[in-house]
Amino acid sequence: MARRNSSLRFQPSGGERKAPIPTGKKQRLDIQRLANDGRGIAFVDGRTWFVEGALPGESIEARVLGARSQVVEARTERVIAPSALRREEPCIHARVCGGCTLQHLPDDDQLTLKQRSLAELLSRQAGIEPAQWADPLSGPAFGYRRRARLAVRWDQKANRLAVGFRASASQDIVSIQECHVLVRPLQTLLPALLAVLHGLSRPQAIGHVELFSGTAEAVMVRHTAPLADIDLKALQAFADAQGVQLWLQGEGEPQPTAMGAALGYRLPAWDLELAWRPGDFIQVNAPVNEAMVAQALDWLKPQPGERVLDLFCGLGNFALPLARVGAEVVGVEGVADMVERARTNAAHNGLEHAHFYQADLSKPLLEASWAKGGFPAVLLDPPRDGAFEVVKQIETLGAARVVYVSCNPSTLARDAAELIRQGYRLARAGVLDMFPQTAHVEAMALFERPR
Repeated sequence: MARRNSSLRFQPSGGERKAPIPTGKKQRLDIQRLANDGRGIAFVDGRTWFVEGALPGESIEARVLGARSQVVEARTERVIAPSALRREEPCIHARVCGGCTLQHLPDDDQLTLKQRSLAELLSRQAGIEPAQWADPLSGPAFGYRRRARLAVRWDQKANRLAVGFRASASQDIVSIQECHVLVRPLQTLLPALLAVLHGLSRPQAIGHVELFSGTAEAVMVRHTAPLADIDLKALQAFADAQGVQLWLQGEGEPQPTAMGAALGYRLPAWDLELAWRPGDFIQVNAPVNEAMVAQALDWLKPQPGERVLDLFCGLGNFALPLARVGAEVVGVEGVADMVERARTNAAHNGLEHAHFYQADLSKPLLEASWAKGGFPAVLLDPPRDGAFEVVKQIETLGAARVVYVSCNPSTLARDAAELIRQGYRLARAGVLDMFPQTAHVEAMALFERPR
């Protein structure tokens, strides 16, 4: 895996005080390499420039988005001399939308970038590298996203509704007509949805709209003021015509406007179906999620009847497959509603060996009744801020194998250093490409403790 010289991140300033660079200024730059977040890096007059949409070896014209001290953030306005790597972006919104920042980089090179990012964070922050690098888990480069949020804003002055995604480095909304990363059912739904939103009599009442695809398709409309009757009828007529569920959310929890098939998703390899509701967390990429679960089970290697602890278990995305292969699973989650849905999902799938508990995971684990007896295997899938308080207690559980699933390699590296301190070794690590066309990196790591 490629390594970069971290000493090149910032160029010495020479000590002199430099004039500030105004936002909006244009600058011609020669790009030297890529940062781990996919931005091009250039050096000019003692300053380091991070440029969206630029590739190594290119000459480009960039527009300044902001500057502080020796660092300038910019966006590519014009490519003067393109890299041989550059490809034409499939999406017409790619250069302005903040959602997909790497469409100009071929898919294999995106994976290489993400692998490098993970390796460098583990090396720089924890001083470790795995005994074995796992092949990256990836799926379709486009058409993978089964959940998305559309921003909605009424411009009173222009008397115009904007519906789309946030612009890059801005709160502006890029009005979209299509989105290539959505799964096909949501791509098909989009034109009719945009038409009904633009036809509402009081669009200023809409806060945002969320799209879902799984065992059924659904649209959730978040409204900040009561919807007019005529608009409610228009939204319901749209939902009926498209064969999708309509959910509304005002001040309380999201509610469906009519009873229908349960909203959920399947894990076919384990003959599982998990119900969920708008507002619940699920992985947006179904193929990579299924591959991720399979890899976690392969790395943990649970034996029939073996106790496995699933921390931050959510709806049971890992716990239910673990129970299906015969493990005695304890799932722990901080959100009470998610715990209840995990229990319901276990019962729906006929799993008696999955038990779920609500707990504050920043508190001592061994004080909880469910932690008594220890666990040979532990799985963690924490949020972006990681699981440092939990990780500090892992050795007290007697775990010989720990699988850590991370949506933030920086906190993974921090927590990995703590596990190494406790005597674990990093046996395997690899990238999970949950969000192709973006620089977002997810990862999985296996820690083992010598017997």
